[in-house]
Amino acid sequence: MPAVRLSMRKIREVLRLKFDGGQTNRRIARSCHISRPTVADYLLRFEEAGLKWSAAAALDDTTLERKLFAPAPAASTTERAVPDWGEVHRELRRKGVTLTLLWHEYKAAHPEGYQYSWFCDQYRAWAAKLDVVMRQEHRAGEKLFVDYAGQSVEVVDQRTGEIRAAEIFVAVLGASSYTYAEATWTQQLPDWIGSHVRAFAFFGGTSKLLVPDNLRSGVSKAHRYEPDINPTYADLAGHYGVAVLPARVRKPRDKAKAEVGVLLVERWILAALRNRTFFSLAELNREIARLLDRLNARPFKKLPGSRQELFGQIDRPALRPLPAQPYEFAEWKKVRVNIDYCPSRSTVTTTRCRISWSGRAWRPALANVPWSASTRDNGSPAIGAPTSRDATPRWLSTCPPPTANMPSGRRNGSFAGPRRRGRPQPRWRRASSNAAPIPSRAFAPAWASCVWARALAKSVWRQPAGGHSDSVPAATRASSPSCARDSTAGLCPSSRTWI
Repeated sequence: MPAVRLSMRKIREVLRLKFDGGQTNRRIARSCHISRPTVADYLLRFEEAGLKWSAAAALDDTTLERKLFAPAPAASTTERAVPDWGEVHRELRRKGVTLTLLWHEYKAAHPEGYQYSWFCDQYRAWAAKLDVVMRQEHRAGEKLFVDYAGQSVEVVDQRTGEIRAAEIFVAVLGASSYTYAEATWTQQLPDWIGSHVRAFAFFGGTSKLLVPDNLRSGVSKAHRYEPDINPTYADLAGHYGVAVLPARVRKPRDKAKAEVGVLLVERWILAALRNRTFFSLAELNREIARLLDRLNARPFKKLPGSRQELFGQIDRPALRPLPAQPYEFAEWKKVRVNIDYCPSRSTVTTTRCRISWSGRAWRPALANVPWSASTRDNGSPAIGAPTSRDATPRWLSTCPPPTANMPSGRRNGSFAGPRRRGRPQPRWRRASSNAAPIPSRAFAPAWASCVWARALAKSVWRQPAGGHSDSVPAATRASSPSCARDSTAGLCPSSRTWI
């Protein structure tokens, strides 16, 4: 705040004491009850005006004041072009664009324009008025924020009158705030994955990052640094070539775009449908799509353009192309080999059951993975497997059902593995003379694979002179697909008797 100017009477007294009395500035300040710098300032103005005290003493107060306090020079009448800060803010979202580059372009168009420091200060002052919190800088095509709305929509079943609540899925692009919304029955994994697939198709491309909340369908275990992503969700990200970066727990500002998108969807879409009654999910999604186009076309309040315009200018050219085929939903399950060394047919439909020799014991393998395996079950048969779930795959035809031929007694004299010291002898068990022998749990069954017989060709076991064991009926040997291949070579394990 500028200091208040002294009266002309006191200014004349300061000049008289200085030039007539020959007093120092300190004594003049003490005598006039003002500060010493004020005395020095008035004496400097008197000097700069080029006046002499003998001539100045004869001037009246108005003339002396005009000479001591000359008016400021008039400002330049040349108008400098002021940049469009909204356009500058929008251009900064493009990849590689900086304030320095935009200032050089501004100076090239307006040589008499403002300098770089003024340019940066004025832009930051303008940007600070947009929001009082720290703003995140979103690059074009970089992030896609996804979340579910807290509000649901009721759907009435026409036949039963049952009322079901439909969940609202919302996806927002970071740079343009272009929004996608749809209704699903649940927030479970199938609906969660399907909403992502349809959102990518709506945008016509994929972003570099996915920023979800920590719901169980997306994140199996939340962690600040190393979150555990759901296997199916990770498979979706790998299919589309995106990375998953979940928001921190209880940090909604990490996904502020999704929070604002949910708020706008609730205000401009769900509130507009509050008096409507829907009888199917498809009908609800049609109305949401109609109002969604209107929401994306609404102009911004503080920025020029709309979400749809910014999407076409910024985000759409930067999105990655979609793969040739959309993602096919599949669940990953952890399965264990059954007691008969074959996986459950209702759980694993795309994995082969194979028995391998590890050097010390027989171990099963699921698609070349260890005893406990994670399998991808998408409900479709593997290549070469039957198309019907009820049909037995060719690679499981040699594995009997777990309850077939369950023994009720024991049979001595043979066992299902090599004789080793220090280990008890497992025994064959059979229910009747027509039942195929089933080994104990600790060893692989003889009918599991004919590869076993080849692996044991160099062992100390020996085959009976007759070529086939009397304990195995001929009907069993003839009906076994694995034995049919090697019956001529005499290597089928079901035709051996081990002693």
